Amino acid sequence: MTNALSRLMDTRAWILADGATGTNLFNMGLEAGEAPEMWNDQHPDRIHSLYKSTVDAGSDLFLTNSFGGNAARLKLHGTERRANELSRISAEIGREVADKVDRTVVVAGSVGPTGEIMAPMGALTHTLAVEIFHEQAEGLKDGGADVLWLETISAPEEYIAAAEAFKLADMPWCGTMSFDTAGRTMMGMTSADMAGMVEKLDNPPLAFGANCGVGASDLLRTVLGFVAQGTERPVVAKGNAGIPKYVDGHIHYDGTPDLMADYAALARDAGATIIGGCCGTMPEHISKMREALETRPQNERPTLDQITAALGSFSSAADGTGDDEPAPRRRRRRRG
Repeated sequence: MTNALSRLMDTRAWILADGATGTNLFNMGLEAGEAPEMWNDQHPDRIHSLYKSTVDAGSDLFLTNSFGGNAARLKLHGTERRANELSRISAEIGREVADKVDRTVVVAGSVGPTGEIMAPMGALTHTLAVEIFHEQAEGLKDGGADVLWLETISAPEEYIAAAEAFKLADMPWCGTMSFDTAGRTMMGMTSADMAGMVEKLDNPPLAFGANCGVGASDLLRTVLGFVAQGTERPVVAKGNAGIPKYVDGHIHYDGTPDLMADYAALARDAGATIIGGCCGTMPEHISKMREALETRPQNERPTLDQITAALGSFSSAADGTGDDEPAPRRRRRRRG
């Protein structure tokens, strides 16, 4: 299998990824508690429309609708035996969209966390985690995904298991974690921890970074943390479109397209190579991000003050780098 993402990174200074999956699907009629991955089979036209909308907006790479498509997550809906199949269909639809475009568009097979706690704290063993991730990876590979895309991970053990599974599938991959707890992941990982862990993997990712989390400002502070470690591996930045707010019974993100344009340019200047959005990021945000990346000149690495002036304040004073900083626990949020 040719590596479309590596070829693209060899010829481009930046790559624009996609935006939200969940937010867009809820706008299409997905109900709370419904497994989005079932729509790959039940409403393939809507998934096709989702993918096409982000490509039309300018994305060079988009994620498949398979974030919760592993057996552990699908078990909550009684469909764990369809993990391979539903992931395969998500990638097949993506392949159909990407192959109709007259430019290179990368289909990235989304792989989210299992939702289980790894041993010894929980019941999920390393061996079982590898099996779960491998099953999904094979489905995405069979469907035609160019790369696998691990995202919203909080536990290093799960990241390591996925890396092993992706090696078994013989697939290139990228992997991000979510730093949503005072600059750390829910399980206490810092940006420095992640940068070090990635380089020690037997099967390291093509690119690594952060997605989701709290807001665009916090995510860029994490990107600066990666870069400070001296990494030469491409960095991924996929931040939420502002801060979530509960309005009229629904979650809304307050980030405007113009704010996300500022975020995209700052992410590039901070050292990110693959830049996209996460929760709340719609096609109109992606269009503005593309415009900013194409038209704004490269600037020096932004300071923290420049980031907050453009995107708003950080959610916490701590950036997760201090050894004495507490790492309070948060409930895991679903991507999108």
